[in-house]
Amino acid sequence: MTLSGTNPPEVPAVRPSAASPAWELLLPVAAAPSRRRGRELREALRAAVRAGRLPAGTRLPSSRALAADLGVSRGLVTEAYEQLTAEGYLRTGRGAGTWVGGAVRAPVSGARDRAPRAPGVQVDFRPGTPDLSLFPRAAWSAAHRSVLTRLPHDALGYPDPRGLPELRTALAELLTRRRGVVADPERLVVCSGVAQATTLLGLALHARGLRAVGTEDPGSPEHTALFAAAGLRTVALPLDAEGPAPGPLAESGVRAVAATPAHQFPTGIACTPARRSELLGWARSVDGLVIEDDYDGDFRYDRAPVGALQGLDPDRVAYTGSVSKSLAPGLRLGWLVAPEWITDEIVARKRTMDLGNPVIDQALLAEFIRSGGYDRQLRRCQRAYRDRRDALVRALGEHVPGAAVSGIAAGLHLIARLPEAYGPEDRFLERAARAGVAVRPLSGYGTARPRDGVVHLVFGYAHLAPPEIERGIRLLAGTN
Repeated sequence: MTLSGTNPPEVPAVRPSAASPAWELLLPVAAAPSRRRGRELREALRAAVRAGRLPAGTRLPSSRALAADLGVSRGLVTEAYEQLTAEGYLRTGRGAGTWVGGAVRAPVSGARDRAPRAPGVQVDFRPGTPDLSLFPRAAWSAAHRSVLTRLPHDALGYPDPRGLPELRTALAELLTRRRGVVADPERLVVCSGVAQATTLLGLALHARGLRAVGTEDPGSPEHTALFAAAGLRTVALPLDAEGPAPGPLAESGVRAVAATPAHQFPTGIACTPARRSELLGWARSVDGLVIEDDYDGDFRYDRAPVGALQGLDPDRVAYTGSVSKSLAPGLRLGWLVAPEWITDEIVARKRTMDLGNPVIDQALLAEFIRSGGYDRQLRRCQRAYRDRRDALVRALGEHVPGAAVSGIAAGLHLIARLPEAYGPEDRFLERAARAGVAVRPLSGYGTARPRDGVVHLVFGYAHLAPPEIERGIRLLAGTN
């Protein structure tokens, strides 16, 4: 009887001939050194059953016959049969011989790669990815060697779930200096990116009785899934020209909101000083929390950097960030600076979730920051991304006359409003796909539907060289 309550089908017997390849695959056993023949025979039989070369229901030769064919002792074959019967590969019956069991299933041919890909796309303008070719391989390798040389043996044990003290100290100094964060290393938790930081906060808030959290509309599409995994539903909160609209926020009834106040994603709005003050006033009035996602806070081109909201009220703002845009998302390294009143609950959740991030990776990032490598990397990326932004603005101006761009002063993406001749949006997107260009409409990030004839696109440019940007805009212009 199976777990589903049904009887397994009868397996028909299979009797290969003496010349069958199923037996030929065992012949190399005879050539193995005598002390290894038993192991070689067991491994060859397991492999043949797993691969289906000895299918379920196949009757194996008697131990005497197989031993004679292979030129080995009968005891060696008997031991192999007994071992594989105990493991479930074979089955026996009194006086009925030895058979291949029906419990083994052939393995999948290979591991599949489910990383995001864009097959068939010539130019991919979708935002969210930095230029991975800018990853500082030489400097990272040098830091890796330095870390492995000096890291004590006991550091390789289970770490503090908050993270290595040396990395928390280095990050606290970095965030204070570059982003104006009030960063106490004792309240800083190293995470597997902002996604884990968000999930940890969601779990801690849920444990405190919250069942809903506000999210910006339009905003990051990931927030809904991350908070749902923590048992929280999301409430879409509209924006105005200054940031999250205060009226709908107050009326929503939520006591926590996820926001991107320094550079709103995807609109590019930077919260005005008045709106930042209103947002903090709301959090105090409801005994609530603002979850600040500073996803691209280091990249500013035409304006002075806007400091983190957390610096104004560390007790009402949880600050999150990562190296996903500055180094590479595949490193899975980020941080969370939490208010004191919720830090212990977050650390407890982190401990049960994964016992902490890999020690060597943490020590490596700490060394990279301390040595000045991280600051040099940011300056290198800043120059490259400014050039690419300028190339995109030029290409739109030349090939799509009448296009209006916004959100260009910071970050790794911009918004472009195309002339009405390019609409409606659904047909434009179909034409772009046929041209081999991947783009994301602004409407894909929120609840508002596009108005007829108006196409707003979110262009990511950091991962594209200027010639690719030029070619992509030419292809899009040809769809009109």
